[in-house]
Amino acid sequence: MKYRITHSTLYHYSQSVGLCQNEVKLQPRNFWRQHCHNSRFDIKPTPMDFRERTDFFGNRVTYFAIQQPHSQLIVTAISEVTIFPRENNLDLFNQLTWEQVCSLLQGTPLQIPSQSEQSPSQTQSQVQIQDNNLEILDARQYVIDSPMVTIIPELADYARSSFLPNRALVDVVHDLMGRIYKDFTYDPTFTTIATPLSEVLNFRRGVCQDFAHLAIGCLRAYGIAARYISGYVETLPEPGKQRLTGADASHAWFSVYIPGTGWLDFDPTNNTIPLDQHITLAWGRDYADVTPLKGIAFGGGQHTLSVSVDVLRLE
Repeated sequence: MKYRITHSTLYHYSQSVGLCQNEVKLQPRNFWRQHCHNSRFDIKPTPMDFRERTDFFGNRVTYFAIQQPHSQLIVTAISEVTIFPRENNLDLFNQLTWEQVCSLLQGTPLQIPSQSEQSPSQTQSQVQIQDNNLEILDARQYVIDSPMVTIIPELADYARSSFLPNRALVDVVHDLMGRIYKDFTYDPTFTTIATPLSEVLNFRRGVCQDFAHLAIGCLRAYGIAARYISGYVETLPEPGKQRLTGADASHAWFSVYIPGTGWLDFDPTNNTIPLDQHITLAWGRDYADVTPLKGIAFGGGQHTLSVSVDVLRLE
């Protein structure tokens, strides 16, 4: 499935800004499930300094600075991406229990059943796990606390009913995702970027960012590696209605590391496993690692912000 994404951010200042410096993560990643054919920026006023790099997590990062006075800043990113979906069948993924995965992430050797007790798929999975020690080592950074996800007892309490003994990790996460979708109300007026997870959990309200952080915190509370993903999801119009330009929005979900299989995405806001309608921008430990646009401005007084996102499916 091929898409063109147009993401436009407008800052309007009450007073002139003399200098601003910005960092942008709005160019889609390239990985096995996704290929970004091209991506470009249209920035007004034109930056005097413009650089691109790759960060620690492999995300594409752009830095730019505007050094002339301005009262308005428009940053538009235009990208074309092809998505290659994976099968929506959890039985195809490694059936390691969550206890086994937790032991691996803690550096404990996996207790392998005797040859007579293993199925062919289990035997193959054990070989893959032994060959992926570096991948497991990398995943360990997604088990500990991060700037916006601190493990608190309340998270473990909420997740406990999903973590049944000897339950396959994929089943644990699928159950947790469904519970978040059922128990929490999507409310864009309730939280901000700074709202702590304890309030989200207490009032059972939030947005996609909050639900992703909540799931990540629940999983980390039990020693499971989970990372935050920023991106977009295609929204389809109701039958008989015309598609609205700019009606799509930035989105967030999470991914869980399953040894022998890799990272598997889950979208708790929509209670679905992302297939061919989710476009990935960046991933990291939490939102702080993947903020789409941030920076500093000297001057400007008060400002207003508006964001428009359009995800167009290309035939």
